[in-house]
Amino acid sequence: MAEKLQLPPLQALVVFEAAARLGNFTAAGNELGLSQPAVSQRIQMLENSLLTPLFERKHRGVQLTESGHSLYLIVRSSLNDISEQLARTRRQRNVLRIDTDMGFASYWLLPRMERLQALIPGVEVQVTTSPNDYNFRDSQAELAIYFGQGNWPGTQAQRLFPEIVFPVCNQRIKQEMRGKPSPEALLSQPLLKLPETRPQRWITWEDWFRHHQIYTPGLSAARTFNAYSLVIQATLEGQGIALGWQPLIAPFIKSQQLVQCGPQVRTERGYYLISASHKPLSAQLEKIKSWLLDEAWGFNKETLSITEN
Repeated sequence: MAEKLQLPPLQALVVFEAAARLGNFTAAGNELGLSQPAVSQRIQMLENSLLTPLFERKHRGVQLTESGHSLYLIVRSSLNDISEQLARTRRQRNVLRIDTDMGFASYWLLPRMERLQALIPGVEVQVTTSPNDYNFRDSQAELAIYFGQGNWPGTQAQRLFPEIVFPVCNQRIKQEMRGKPSPEALLSQPLLKLPETRPQRWITWEDWFRHHQIYTPGLSAARTFNAYSLVIQATLEGQGIALGWQPLIAPFIKSQQLVQCGPQVRTERGYYLISASHKPLSAQLEKIKSWLLDEAWGFNKETLSITEN
């Protein structure tokens, strides 16, 4: 009988690998969805179990010790082996995995899942969401749809939607503001928003007002939610005004649950369809990519007729 493996908690090894690769506890936390103190705690626990320091703490990050470097090589190689075996297992099970964020999955992708599934009968479709930016090296998905500039290393990225953003509210608030409100009029309303990110990943209320030559230090009337679904729910309930990203809020505009209450802003960012650039896609994946691009083209064409310019 094989002996029980003497290992520290596997999550500690995953955290160690990220911290060693990135050379920074904060960056590792951002990638893994953990706080910097949580990362530091797990590293300390691992060091205590091994009775040796793995990092030298420096002012602008961390550097591996000799013992840490030796461990990193083994952990990284082992995690790569696990990752590759999981990918092989998924292929054997005939699984298609798509990585995206919760907002896009909820408001654009899931309403189209039956049509997507009809393209690939017998294939299990898995949709995995993350609030973090896309990381090709750590993703095990065959396809991904993420928001950004389209410049993820090691990938081929095709833009599905540009970033088109405009304020939205429910019918009651729009009636209270009367007519077509000016950008300044929105300052008297509670403004609903997501937490800011560093680096900044999407338009903020400050950006939107600045685009219209209005400068708003502080925005004391703002309310912050940690998920876009909560922002939308609060907007539907009339708790305030939110910024609406076109592919996400179009169903609510079409059903008139939400209405546009300010001019739009467009940037060079957007949602991108992402695949690996180093290997050819199967005929099945090419079929799905073509379908997603066609769906996006049809959606973009349709939304021109239901949103204001």
